[in-house]
Amino acid sequence: MIMHRQNPKDVQMCVKVDILNKVQVLEICETGLNFYARVLKGRSINQEIPECLTRLGLLRRTPDNRLVAIPPGLAASGLVRPMEAVIDRQQHALDAVHASIYRAEQVYRDSYRDDGVQAARVISGADIISTTLASAVESCQEELLTAQPGGGRPQELLAKALASDLPALRRGVRQRTIYQHTVRTHSPTLSYVDQISAAGAEVRTLDEVFDRIIVCDQRIAFVPDPGEQRSQTALAVEHPGLIRYLVAMFEHAWERATPLRYSPGAHRPPLLADETRRSVLQLMVNGYTDEAIAGRLGMSVRTVATHVRKASEIFNSRSRAQLAYLIAKAGVLDEGVGN
Repeated sequence: MIMHRQNPKDVQMCVKVDILNKVQVLEICETGLNFYARVLKGRSINQEIPECLTRLGLLRRTPDNRLVAIPPGLAASGLVRPMEAVIDRQQHALDAVHASIYRAEQVYRDSYRDDGVQAARVISGADIISTTLASAVESCQEELLTAQPGGGRPQELLAKALASDLPALRRGVRQRTIYQHTVRTHSPTLSYVDQISAAGAEVRTLDEVFDRIIVCDQRIAFVPDPGEQRSQTALAVEHPGLIRYLVAMFEHAWERATPLRYSPGAHRPPLLADETRRSVLQLMVNGYTDEAIAGRLGMSVRTVATHVRKASEIFNSRSRAQLAYLIAKAGVLDEGVGN
């Protein structure tokens, strides 16, 4: 057996030999068992000894040519111990492979950190996240992509965003932002949209936005950490492949979104009631609760209930289940629902 050699140069050869060696299975046959039983009883036997008995070490010939039956336990010790030794060596070899692969895995992951580039790093704390985002936007030179789900944004967040977005726009950065349709009735967000639009930004809205995201120059992206408190932990993504994926998701949403144009002297932009109600009803038919629908579409539970109530009046339904059935049967989700 080659595995007993410990020279490092022989490791690869040892592994190959051990993997390719075939284990010879020794089994006793019925003829062998009967033969062994007759020898144990001292009966004379004229037939040839079955090979399985000699290979298993259960029979031996004495110098005077007599057959002697060996106790199975004694025979086993001569067979099992070498096999166990081989298994032990192979187990050690397997453990060494696992340890080596683990170390290589660590190097593989660390390689993404070469030249300051890594797959993602965690940013913890609302203040640190805000400061990091502001710094990234300040360093942005060409393009700023943002997607903001959840409806209207708090006044203080909009003020912070405006403080970094306007200087970027003045530097010639192209900014595109996606909100949900519900911001069309939120005055603070509309005021923010008016100011960045006047500086050259483009804003569109969708019924659903895939998730919050900020991408600067397709160089770094910020997304919420799904496994933690979203307001307290974010991921800074710097891996080029992941950034390309996130940008592709943004572009797909952008193509489907509706432009939002607003100025203080004009009426509020339309809420796109037909499209919004269609989204509410589609989620209701799919079994979502009012609370879940509100979370996905960035609106209040009361607004969701209002859409459902108006649809119930149109279809004259008496229950949520009946409404879902009538909507599906009528196929109105492909055609829209009246106000």
